[in-house]
Amino acid sequence: MAGLQVGWIGLGSMGIGMSRNLQKYLSTSAAPPLIFTNRTLSRGDSLKELGAIPVSSVAEVAKKSDIIFSCVSNDAVLQQTANEIIKSGDINGKIYVDCSTVHPETSVAVSKVIAQAGAEFVAAPVFGAAPMAEAGKLIFVTAGPEAATEKISPYLTGVMGKSVIAMGTDHSKSSLLKIAGNICVVSFMEVISEAHVFAEKTGLGTEILETMLGTMFGPVIESYSKRLTTGIYAPAVGDKAGFDVSLAIKDAKHALNCAQSVGTKLEVSEVALKHMETAKSLVDEGRQLDSSSMYGAIRTDAGLDFYTDLCKKRDGKI
Repeated sequence: MAGLQVGWIGLGSMGIGMSRNLQKYLSTSAAPPLIFTNRTLSRGDSLKELGAIPVSSVAEVAKKSDIIFSCVSNDAVLQQTANEIIKSGDINGKIYVDCSTVHPETSVAVSKVIAQAGAEFVAAPVFGAAPMAEAGKLIFVTAGPEAATEKISPYLTGVMGKSVIAMGTDHSKSSLLKIAGNICVVSFMEVISEAHVFAEKTGLGTEILETMLGTMFGPVIESYSKRLTTGIYAPAVGDKAGFDVSLAIKDAKHALNCAQSVGTKLEVSEVALKHMETAKSLVDEGRQLDSSSMYGAIRTDAGLDFYTDLCKKRDGKI
C-alpha cells in the first residue's frame, strides 16, 4: 500500500475534513502525499499545509492516482466527475471510490461506465456531519468489487472513519442504506423541532426538554436537539452550515423517489421536506441554513420568530 498514489476530488464541508485525515495518515505511512483538486482550489490551502499536492483538474488527479476518492454535492456532479475520470486517459486497474450521497440508480450507472473503462468503482457514502468528518469518526457504507473494497480498507477505519458497514457487491445497496439512515435523521430532526416548539409555546421550556431528550434517548438525540438550541439551524450571516439544507432537500427527495418506486410512503419525510423548503424561502437569498432549519419554519407556523432569541442576540438583532 505504501507505493500507491491516492487522489481526492471535492472539498466541501465533508470532503475537507476527510481529506485532511487521509493526508495525515499518508504522511505517517511512507506513502506518496495526497493529490487533490476542487472547483475552488484555495479551499484546500489547509490540506496543502499538511503536505498534500494541489492539481488543477479532475483529469490530472485521475492520471496520477491509483486510487481516486471523491465527495461531491449531487448526482449530476458525480456523473460529470466520473466522465472526466474516464476521459483522462487509460484508467485500467484504477479504483474510484465515491463518498457522496446519491440515488442508487446513479451509483449503479457510474459503476457501469467506470467498469467499462477498465477501472473498479466502490460506492462508499458516509454517515456523520462535518464535525465527525473532521474528527475521523464517520461510518462508511461500502459496496463494490471485493478486491477493491479490501484495497481501500486501510484508508477508512481508523483514518477517515470509525467503522465500515459492508454491503457486498451491489452498488445500489450502499446508497439505499444511506438513504434509509437519512430518513431516520430527517425524521428525528422534524419531531425534535416540533417538540421544541411545543415546549416553548406551552411554557414548559426548551432547556428541560433537552435535558429529558438527552437523559431518555442518549447523546445522539441530544446532539440533534442542540442544533436547535445553540442556533446551528440558522448560522450567522457569512458562516457555513454544518450540513447545508439544500443537500438535505436533495437527499429527502431521493428517499421519497425510492419509496414511491416500491409502493410505500414516507409521510414524516414529506412533512420535513416541506418545512425545509419553507425555511429556505423565509431567509434572504444566499444565507446558509443547516439541514435542521425546518425548526425555523415550524416556529413560524406557530407564530414565533424564525430566529430564536439566542440567534438574534448573536446576530446583533436584540
